Amino acid sequence: MLMNKMPFFTNKFSPKKTPIRKASISLANKDLSPKRIERELGSDIGSIRIRLGEQEATFDGGNWIPETGKVGGTFRENEKLKKEVRRLEEENNLLKIKFDLLLDMITETTVEAEHQKGEIDTLKKQLSRFRK
Repeated sequence: MLMNKMPFFTNKFSPKKTPIRKASISLANKDLSPKRIERELGSDIGSIRIRLGEQEATFDGGNWIPETGKVGGTFRENEKLKKEVRRLEEENNLLKIKFDLLLDMITETTVEAEHQKGEIDTLKKQLSRFRK
């Protein structure tokens, strides 16, 4: 009987439902279409820049590119080295192709020389038979 009077399991701490908000009059009358936003802001907003202390970075192509400070110099040096590595890899691939081509040409020339040597030996034998 005592349990009915004591509210142990009430919804005292559960939050109340928030009322539905009405749209603001200023926003209701505005045209927020993508065409209007592009017309007002322009199609090229520019790059995204961030500054944290002495460091500045720009967001470009899905990557943050440091522009100032020690990290910026290191990043630029790394980019130069990456380009140089790509160039050297392409040059190395070209040299491998040239080497393979020269090896094929030498092999073909060797086969032709051996074939001609065999023909010369055959002709020498025929000539020696003809002289006898």
